Amino acid sequence: MSSDESQNAASSERRDAVREKAQQVKARQSRARLIRRTSLIAVAVAFVAVIAVVVTWTVSSSASKPTMSPAKGVDGGFVVTDVTGAGVADDSSAGGLVEGEASTTPETEPTPTATPTDAPAVDIRVYVDYLSTGSREFQLANMKQLSQWVDDGAATLTYYPVAMLTAKSNGTKYSLRAAGAAACVAQHSPDYFFAFNDALLRQQPEVDSDGLSDAELADLAQATGLDGPKVVRACIEDQSYASWAKTATEQALKELPGTDGVALTGTPMVLVNGTQYVGKLGDPKEFAQFVLTVASDAYYKATPTPTPTPTAP
Repeated sequence: MSSDESQNAASSERRDAVREKAQQVKARQSRARLIRRTSLIAVAVAFVAVIAVVVTWTVSSSASKPTMSPAKGVDGGFVVTDVTGAGVADDSSAGGLVEGEASTTPETEPTPTATPTDAPAVDIRVYVDYLSTGSREFQLANMKQLSQWVDDGAATLTYYPVAMLTAKSNGTKYSLRAAGAAACVAQHSPDYFFAFNDALLRQQPEVDSDGLSDAELADLAQATGLDGPKVVRACIEDQSYASWAKTATEQALKELPGTDGVALTGTPMVLVNGTQYVGKLGDPKEFAQFVLTVASDAYYKATPTPTPTPTAP
């Protein structure tokens, strides 16, 4: 074989070797791309599966935990049935709905008379936010006489827990949780609702603080001596009525039940036979006078005017 033919043969072998090596590299690259694509698809499928599981769990959890409403609440409020556990004691500053209670007004003013036996019971409704300093002031000033009126049957007293100051507790939603806790006590141990309501206001945390934890709220409720402490604690710590409290607040901000378009504008809002009290929150005598005046009006409206007897000519 000539030298030219030998060189051509060698060149051909080199080209074949290079071509084969290039094909091998291309094959490896194709396999690598296929592996990466398959891995990405597997990861995407797994991610979608995880999302599906989370969504399914969330939906099923929501379905298994519907918004709970306390069965013993009426239009978002709880009627005080007993003042047990509130530490109520006789106090000369407590105004009574009794005839001749001159101490509730200055001597220069006439004192309206209304007795529990003669007049219909006065309807007192208190909208309360447990972080509201005004709500605390009203409760501390009037707790004793409110208790007395309930005991005497002279008034029906209803508290409406609302959560207007939910954003004023460093993100812990204290107002909302406290309102829900009050609903737990009203539902499971109603005779101690007044005592717990009073304790929440007396031990009110500072505005813009974290407030009490759910466990501390449960401890406060248990300290009143209530019935069924385990059930109440579970209700409070599970925030069973938090959603209810939010809904009740939203409704009150639109229109208060039993009123002609009156809406909640602040707390406390106190209605006596539907008439809003706008006097001093911390003055029990002024509030007692207001209640006596409303009670007197109700009494005179409920008492029929005697028909004159015609005289014989």
